[in-house]
Amino acid sequence: MAHAPEPDLAASDLGEERPKWDNKAQYFLSCIGFAVGLGNIWRFPYLCQTYGGGAFLIPYLIALVFEGIPIFHVELAIGQRLRKGSVGVWTAISPYLSGVGFVEECQGSSAVSYFWYRQTLNIAADINDSGSIQWWLLLCLAASWAVVYMCIIRGIETTGKVIYFTALFPYLVLTIFVIRGLTLPGATQGLIYLFTPKMHILQNPQVWLDAATQIFFSLSLAFGGHIAFASYNSPRNDCQKDAVVIALVNSMTSLYASIAVFSVLGFKATNDHEHCLDRNILSLINEFDFPEQSISRDDYLAVLMHLNATWPKRVAQLPLKVCRLEDFLDKSASGPGLAFIVFTEAVLHMPGAPAWAVLFFGMLFTLGLSTMFGGMEAVITPMLDMGVLPRWVPKEALTGLVCLACFLFATCFTLQSGNYWLEIFDNVAASLNLLILAFLEVVGVAYVYGMKQFCDDIAWMTGRRPSPYWRLTWRVVSPLLLLTIFVAYITLLSQKPLSYRAWNPKYELFPARQEKLYPGWVLTTCVLLSLLPLLWVPGVALAQLLTRRRMWRDRDARPDTNTS
Repeated sequence: MAHAPEPDLAASDLGEERPKWDNKAQYFLSCIGFAVGLGNIWRFPYLCQTYGGGAFLIPYLIALVFEGIPIFHVELAIGQRLRKGSVGVWTAISPYLSGVGFVEECQGSSAVSYFWYRQTLNIAADINDSGSIQWWLLLCLAASWAVVYMCIIRGIETTGKVIYFTALFPYLVLTIFVIRGLTLPGATQGLIYLFTPKMHILQNPQVWLDAATQIFFSLSLAFGGHIAFASYNSPRNDCQKDAVVIALVNSMTSLYASIAVFSVLGFKATNDHEHCLDRNILSLINEFDFPEQSISRDDYLAVLMHLNATWPKRVAQLPLKVCRLEDFLDKSASGPGLAFIVFTEAVLHMPGAPAWAVLFFGMLFTLGLSTMFGGMEAVITPMLDMGVLPRWVPKEALTGLVCLACFLFATCFTLQSGNYWLEIFDNVAASLNLLILAFLEVVGVAYVYGMKQFCDDIAWMTGRRPSPYWRLTWRVVSPLLLLTIFVAYITLLSQKPLSYRAWNPKYELFPARQEKLYPGWVLTTCVLLSLLPLLWVPGVALAQLLTRRRMWRDRDARPDTNTS
């Protein structure tokens, strides 16, 4: 097929002096590393578990096809075509869209929970109690940002080298865990639990909302990192193929990680279930003077039913627990808890636990590191494009200042209440911003930049015009889906007060976490965290309008020098 003629917009600004990737593999792995992150390891498996595994995959795949891939294609295509970071891209599309680019505890709990909540986090019992900065967390935070700085010090020139390890190492570890996990007793039960659909759950609107927002977190949409990465591509790169392949690799990684996680969690649940049965069996043997090992796990239910029928009062006085395998599979934790508590407890039961722990947490570190590359590039690239600092200031200095600012901002997470704030940022602050910014992205490209212009750009870059699927999703399906999700999100927030689960040793049901409502000042902070990034959009648009009006007034007031 013959190439379409080169469009006029940005035809003279192809970024000849702009850095470029050394090869396609660096770009591909950088996008994969940015998209594939900690959410693939703990958020996706947790949502699968919460919403019945196979049932959750249905809205997830629908959101992927009609929301994730189309918007991902927009970001890669517009970044590659205009050869700018996020701010520069939206300024080129329309100056009024410039703002879119800114954006007794030890006895009561398990050993792992106690180590995580008390010794590691030293967490407060209430979010009102900020507590003090935990120096060991502060040192870890400083060390992490130092590693990030060293890896991104010269942009893609350094991240392109490091990404080979940080993007590929997690897949090696996941493969090792998949192989090991599938050989563990109970792995089959874990996978059955994961993939058995509970279709009635699809009637819950929350599952559709979580599936849609998971796409944003999973693909790292609307953060600006993919636009920055794509801006360093060759103008003739096949961005459509990249969008589809990277999105599918990312989703398959989530599923692959879930197989590793649930095979290990199935092992843990089976182990806990057997211990529960053993404790009940021991109680029966001691109460009724049965010979040792006279009751097997398989015979336990039959023996219990017989004793209940013959000696109901004696059985009722025993401290017997309800031992159902599904109950142990249900016991999970969202966010960091899945990785640092549930999965860690499972690893402890595996032979050679220290080696497995090193592999697992090494994988988490590299996942976070490669994701940060894209996040930092989303900030630094627009600043370089706009010339925030004088040209004589080296790029290393700008990168260092951004890393230092991020480090100082993140010190709030090292407080004793820091974990509660981490949950706020993860569950509240980011979701609304991403939904609205993604809506503005797709509407800005389809209706402000223009569908014909955008299709011409893609035809010039790839040699083929977008199919009806792409045009329909960009024009209608994706904007409507995003708008529907936004309305549903606001509706759900208004119906149920925001709450958090506190680690409170004085709670009567401890070690269960106590459900508490957020105080008023925290809710106000949540609103500000959600709105402040979005205020850049109308704020910048208003500034552009006032600037243009002043320019028009000055032009009209200027005397006509040609008349005498």
